[in-house]
Amino acid sequence: MPYSITLKPPIASGELRPWAEAVRLPTALPNTACKLPGMVTEADWDRWSVEDLRPYADTVLDAFGPRRLMFGSDWTVCRLSATYAEVVAAARELTATLHLSERREVFSGTAPRTYGLTVIGSPAAHEAPCAQPSSSLASTIAS
Repeated sequence: MPYSITLKPPIASGELRPWAEAVRLPTALPNTACKLPGMVTEADWDRWSVEDLRPYADTVLDAFGPRRLMFGSDWTVCRLSATYAEVVAAARELTATLHLSERREVFSGTAPRTYGLTVIGSPAAHEAPCAQPSSSLASTIAS
C-alpha cells in the first residue's frame, strides 16, 4: 500500500526543516510512494509562485525519485488559491528539468503502478502533462 506523504509543507512560512527531514523517513520502505501535490494551499494563497513551491517539490523529487512520485492536484481544495490549470502548469514547471521519461513516471506512470490500475485510452492522451513547460507560468496558463 502506498504511503502518501506530503505532511503539509510549511510553504507560507518558508521553513524547510524539519519538514524535509520528516518527508525522507519513509523512503527506506520499498512500498512507499509520494504524491507531488498542488501545494498551493500551503503557500500564501494570494501571492504564491512556482519558486515558493520549488524547494518542497525538489525535496520530494530528491527523496523519492520519479518512479516513486506521482502528481496530484489536490483538486478541489487547490481552488482555494489556484485554478486546476495553474496547479498543472506549476507541476510542469517544477518537473521541467526531468527527462521526458521521468516526467511520464510522475504524471502517468507511478500512480497506476502503485495502485494497480489499468490505464485505458491512447498513449497520446497521457502525454499532455509531460509536455515541456513554457518559459513562464503565465504563458502556460494562457495557452
